[in-house]
Amino acid sequence: MRLLGINAIFHDPSAALVVDGRVVAAAEEERFSRRKHGKRPVPFAAWEAPELAARWCLEEAGLEPGDLDAVAYSYDPRLAEPGLEGHDAGWEDLRTRYARRAPHFLATALPGLDPGIVRFVPHHLAHAASAALAAPEPGRGDVLVLDGRGEAHSHLAGTYEGGAFTAFAAQRLPHSLGLMYEELTEHLGFLRSSDEYKVMALASYGEPRFLDELRDRVRATGDGGFAVAPIDWGALAKARSAADGERWTAEQADLAASVQARLEEVLLELAFWTHRRGGSTRLTLAGGVALNCVANSRLAEDGPYEEIWVQPAAGDAGTALGAALHLAREAGERIEPMPGADLGRGWSDEELAARLDTARVPYERPADLAGAVADALARDQIVAWFQGRSEFGPRALGHRSLLAHPGNPGNLERLNAVKGREQFRPIAPMVALRHAAEIFEGPLPSPYMLFVHRVKPGWRERIPAAVHVDGTARIQTVAPEDEPLAAALLEAFQARTGLPVLINTSLNTAGRPMVDDPRDALECFGSAPVDLLAIGPCLVRRSEVFA
Repeated sequence: MRLLGINAIFHDPSAALVVDGRVVAAAEEERFSRRKHGKRPVPFAAWEAPELAARWCLEEAGLEPGDLDAVAYSYDPRLAEPGLEGHDAGWEDLRTRYARRAPHFLATALPGLDPGIVRFVPHHLAHAASAALAAPEPGRGDVLVLDGRGEAHSHLAGTYEGGAFTAFAAQRLPHSLGLMYEELTEHLGFLRSSDEYKVMALASYGEPRFLDELRDRVRATGDGGFAVAPIDWGALAKARSAADGERWTAEQADLAASVQARLEEVLLELAFWTHRRGGSTRLTLAGGVALNCVANSRLAEDGPYEEIWVQPAAGDAGTALGAALHLAREAGERIEPMPGADLGRGWSDEELAARLDTARVPYERPADLAGAVADALARDQIVAWFQGRSEFGPRALGHRSLLAHPGNPGNLERLNAVKGREQFRPIAPMVALRHAAEIFEGPLPSPYMLFVHRVKPGWRERIPAAVHVDGTARIQTVAPEDEPLAAALLEAFQARTGLPVLINTSLNTAGRPMVDDPRDALECFGSAPVDLLAIGPCLVRRSEVFA
């Protein structure tokens, strides 16, 4: 079967294509439209479909809209209940109306599509499928979904056995751990449904001194669910405005640390409850809360499961993939594991060279690309790394990355300045898998940057740019069989410096989506102080372009 998954209802619109149980392509609309997150998560934007991403997914497989057997839309308006969410309750009916009309919106966006083949898949079921059906050994293990909200819930717990899902518990709105974290994000002067990772980073600078107050307001209920009472954030810490820029108070950092700590405690209780019901040795996670890598590591260290697998596109973008996988499994298809996060657009070596020729940009094609780039990195240059297919999800995983030397402590500030990011935010390291256990303590392997690891004593001084203020790092492990070029680069860098680690952040500047195509790469290279662009087999040196 040829199945197109669509996420459009809340934020991060995306499309994914599954053919005969195999994931062929998946991409977020923002990578095509160049509009961060694709759209703002407001109800009156629910009509917007990820038409550019959907068209590309079909093109990648050589399909036309009329060739599809079904389209899976990751929201079921029949399950929605108006007025459950305070901050946009007045608009909820409009969102539901738009969702009901989604088949017609999609038929307009994709001429030739029969609106009658569009199937609605419940939002959290799509999240669950994106984890348990995409993981290695698909369709096995317990699953937890936690996010801001779906149709009428904010959480789903259950288990997969033989590919079939059994639900254990689902927390009804307005109780939501995801919305609680969003409210804190807004209170601290960041953009809600966008900047929650900034709050997670800020939490490392504080102490959880408001934890007792939060335990009174946020608690597990013992039946697989939880309760979140209204929180007067201003009574705990003064609001921070965007105009404050880099300024934040110890009180605000303590509030972030307190909410992070309480989130972890409740997640642990939910995990133990789910484990008692399901009994699997493996837990799969999805939903926006599953992008909280600090909480994931707490679950891995203190929870009841031997293995935790997190969907790399755990936010709403991943529901496009999950909805398509759900329909595939429902049809009895044999599901193949997700082959990796590099599910987006890619170009051949010849196509990339032709793009550079068209742009009249001088470049070279070294015989040993990894060695040439390692030379530049060893000389403390910043490298824009554009290789293979782009990543699906928010993490740069060695395909659209900015790379630098981890041994120079100034490179953290330097990369944050290049990107225009807040200086309190860390930069993640990528590390050769065979050396990871020597340097880091935590769940291994960690190929998708979804856990934090403690940096071992002795290494913190050797790779200071990779170490957060609390002595941790959100690592990506790189295995040669999965990422041969990135592995070769790490090996070449180690040969020159003795360090099997590079710092790696997404190839973009603040407020812009991650670079996706060659034009984006050249624009970013031209506007940011990056020394070298490695695009396919070609190297573009800043010193030659701007001589």
